[in-house]
Amino acid sequence: MEISSSNTPTQTSADVEASKKTLESKERDVLKVLETVNEESQKDIAQKTGLGINLNLAG
Repeated sequence: MEISSSNTPTQTSADVEASKKTLESKERDVLKVLETVNEESQKDIAQKTGLGINLNLAG
């Protein structure tokens, strides 16, 4: 029976933690962008409709 070894490098816990932190940072950045886009969209809609930005159309 042959035992095959993997050629892929193993990650240390420090590598995993660094990857997690990078991913979390990117997630926060994406959420900020989405929030900004949402706010701008609401302002644009309010300006076009004249209804104001405090009206909750989704609720």
